[in-house]
Parts: sequence; structure tokens; C-alpha cells
Amino acid sequence: MLSEISIKNFAIIEKLEVTFDDGLTVLTGETGAGKSIIIDAVQLLAGGRGSPEFIRHGAKKAELEGLFRLEDERHPITSKLNDLGIEVEDGVVILRRDLNSNGKTVCRINEKLVTIAILREIGSQLIDIHGQHENQELMHEKRHIHLLDTFVGEELGSAYENYCELYDRYRKLKRKLETADENEQQVAQRIDLYSFQLKEIDAAALVIGEEDKLQDEKQKLQNFNRLYERLNTAYESISGDGHALDWVGSAMSDIEDAASVDKNLKPHAETIVTSFYSLQDTAHELKSLLDELEFDPVRLEVVEERLALHISLKRKYGKTIEDILLYREKIADDLESLLSRDERLSSEQEKLNHLLQDLKIEAEELSIIRQQAAIQLENAIMEQLQQLHMEKASFKVAITRKLAGSFDSKGFDDVVFLISTNVGEPLKPLIKVASGGELSRIMLALKTIFSKHQGITSLIFDEVDTGVSGRVAQAIAEKISLIATHSQVLCISHLPQVAAMADHHYLIAKEVQGDRTRTVIHDVIDSDRVEELSRMLSGAEITPLTLKHADELLTLAAERKKAFR
Repeated sequence: MLSEISIKNFAIIEKLEVTFDDGLTVLTGETGAGKSIIIDAVQLLAGGRGSPEFIRHGAKKAELEGLFRLEDERHPITSKLNDLGIEVEDGVVILRRDLNSNGKTVCRINEKLVTIAILREIGSQLIDIHGQHENQELMHEKRHIHLLDTFVGEELGSAYENYCELYDRYRKLKRKLETADENEQQVAQRIDLYSFQLKEIDAAALVIGEEDKLQDEKQKLQNFNRLYERLNTAYESISGDGHALDWVGSAMSDIEDAASVDKNLKPHAETIVTSFYSLQDTAHELKSLLDELEFDPVRLEVVEERLALHISLKRKYGKTIEDILLYREKIADDLESLLSRDERLSSEQEKLNHLLQDLKIEAEELSIIRQQAAIQLENAIMEQLQQLHMEKASFKVAITRKLAGSFDSKGFDDVVFLISTNVGEPLKPLIKVASGGELSRIMLALKTIFSKHQGITSLIFDEVDTGVSGRVAQAIAEKISLIATHSQVLCISHLPQVAAMADHHYLIAKEVQGDRTRTVIHDVIDSDRVEELSRMLSGAEITPLTLKHADELLTLAAERKKAFR
């Protein structure tokens, strides 16, 4: 429930702090005193549309803050706030909104900055504001199916969960297939592209490590003359007459002879012998290389073309041959998936058809439950309307199928509340009910039923009793009081009958201090209640008769509340 509200520099309110309790709280006062301004402030706290015009003249900003207490720890708003990273301690939720003169709005929930959209989402679950004609959930036909489902309650639970699970799967698969149809041209283009790329990569017959070998071969072919000259010079230096082998051979003979005399020279002799034979082997290998060397310009051209192909493929498909081959495997898998697409889509279409059949079964079950509940709701509303002296009214919950067998998250039902207020008149949608007094009573009848099920912490009625009097006024007063047994109710009223039923009564008034007007609030208790009701009964002049009538009204109200509370 709304426990406290603080309002600063809002319209003609300079500073106002009000504490509310459970039950029925009635706000009364002269027209223009600022009663509706308080409701406007609450509405802005719940995410209503703001404007710099709300800011009190001369102030830079208006500050609004409301403290709500959640009696049920399992209230859905708690999990929602937790998802947003907003902590709820001891069931306290504080909404704050600052309106700045530059048009900017700052919103907070439990001191955490939030967007206006989040404030509106949270506020809608805390406060339900009803004026005589506007902003009424009951007047929006798209909400009627939700209200009917709320009335059904747990009986709809498992059936609705099953339907929602199926509908979610159906919606995702249908969207997937629709997207596939929309992308037909793109798919064909991807098939052509992947096919070309695979053909190009496969034609190259790439081998890991080949590129290094080609680079070595290219270097040899490009430097053939230099390579031949250096090898030949090296060979001649080793094997030519009077060159390396001759000198090492002579040294080998001398050291072997010396080692026969001095055994300590034997290791040196072995080293020279090994070197001689190593040089001899190297000379043979150099000779073979020289014999094999042959300049082949055609081969050089082939090598360069092969390396150019590698460069071209790396530019397109990867930095290395390994990357290119990995890319090749990926597009091969993608191409196979695309080529088998028709078969896969056909299989998914079959799944979609099966889901559709299951959806129809689940939606049919939902519809049957709703149709049965609709009869109960009609009877309950008719009973409420009779208590509000609308005995000739007829109420109907019209359940129809959506066009072309379509579905939404609620099933295939469309639900509209219809009303006829006079015998012989056709049933019409609520929005077309002309009389303000009739509309107020219809709304109260509906709200009496739905307030037990909706979980809203605070209901606010802003002069919904306008245009009624006499026994109808008394019936409306009792109905509002009855609603207050299930939810906290704040009510702005000009009817003494409603004020008499209040559990808490505040008088809103204007006063002038200096050269400025401001709104003030007074707690009306004990004998002050008799005087305020007397003023509401008589207008300007309070007489002993109106005081007596007011006292009787309070006594009657107390008896009435005992009867149904």
C-alpha cells in the first residue's frame, strides 16, 4: 500500500507530506483546493506523463516521493525489482521523481536511477488510478481478456503455462521459416559463392609446408650462375692439383709417421685422417651437385606462378595455408547445410504444423475455461450492478475467435465486455456507455470483483461518484468501502455518503501566506468529521439540521461497514 507521499513545489503545493493507512481514505475539500493535484502527483510517481508546467511558479524543480509497503513478500514486483538489481528490504519500495524546469525528468526506485519506462512498469503494479472517464484499464478492450483470466485465477494456470510454452516455440519456429523465405535470394548467392571458393581452393591442391620449399627453389633458380660458380670454386679448392686434399693428404702421411714415434700424437693423427676423408666425401658430393645443376627458366616460371597463387589465396581466405584449409572445411560444412536446406525446411515446416495442431488443442482448452468463467463473471457483475441500483442493466462477456485462425500470446480468443443499461437496448462495448453516473457504477461493479484478484497495492478513485446522488450515492459509497477490504483505496469525493464510509478522512484546503497560495491538508477526526460532512451536505451554511443529518450518516456508515467487513 501507499504509506507516505512527499510533494514539493508541485502546482500550488509548496510542500506537503501525507501519511496513508490501509482501508478507505477519503480526500474532500472545495473545488480547486488541490485534491486532484495530489492524485496527479501520485500518477506522475507511477510513470505518468510529466511537464515543466507542473512545477510551482518560481521553483527550479518539483520533487515527488512515495513510500510503498508490500505486505506479500511474493508480490510479483519483488522479483521484477530483483531482476533490475534493485534491492527490496522489509517490503519497502520508494519511488521518486524530480521534474526539472528544463524538461528533464529524473526517476529513482529505492535510490537507484531508472528510466521512465521502468518507473511506469513498476508503478502500474503498485497504483491503479481511476478517473471518471480516462485512464481506466476497464475501458481498454485489449485488457478485457487479461481481466477475465485474472478472474479465472489458478484454474487457468497450468493450461495457460502449457499454451505459452507451445506458443513460444511456435512463434520462434515460424519466424525462422519466414526469415528463411525472405532470404531465399541470399541463400542462392551464398551457395554460388561457396561453390566457387571450394572449387578454387581445391584446384590449388594446397600442401602445408609447400610454400617454404617453393621459396627455396625460387631462390636457387634465380641465383643459378652464382650458385654454380661458388660450388665449382669450392670443389676446385678442395680437389684441384696442389689444393686442399693434396695438402691434407701430405699432412696425414707426416703425422702418421710422427705418431709411430710419439704415441701422444696419435689423437692428432686421427683428427687429420678424419678431416681428409670428410673433405674427400664433400668433394664427391659437390661434384654430384655440379653435375645435377641445370638452369630451367620454365621451372622458375612455374614456381613463381605457384607462389603467386598462394599469395592470391591468402589474400582472400586466410593469412596462412593452414588458415585457408580451415576456411575450406568451414564453407564445405556451410555449403552442405545450405544444399540440404530444402529438406531441413520441409522437416521444420512439418514440426510447425504439428505445433499448430497442438496449439489449437491448448487454445481450445483455454477458451472452454474462459467461457465457463465468463458465465460466473457475468453473474457476479450482475449482482454488483443490482446492488448499485442498475437492476435493468445487462452485462455480457463476449468471447469470439480471432480472424483467419490467428493466435497470440493469449490464445485465439478475443474478449470484450458488453453492457446494456436499459431494457430493450442492445449490448454495447463499455467505451460507448454515455452516462457518467452509469459508467461510474459499472466501473465500481467491475472493480469490486477484480480488486480481489489483481494484487494492486493501492486503488485511487478520482471523483468517480460525480453525477450520482441519493440511494445510488449510498450504494457507491458502500461499494468503494467494500473494495477497501481487499486493497488500500484513496478516494477524492464530493459525496457525504462516501466521506462517511471513510476509515481515514483528509480535508484539502487552500490558504494564502504572504502573496502566495498554497495547498494544505488536515486530518479530519471526531467532531470535525460531523462538521465536514455537514458542509458537504448543505454547501456553504451549516445548520443544526445538517449537523444532525451528518451525525446520522456517520452512524449509518459505521453499521454498514460492520455488516460487510
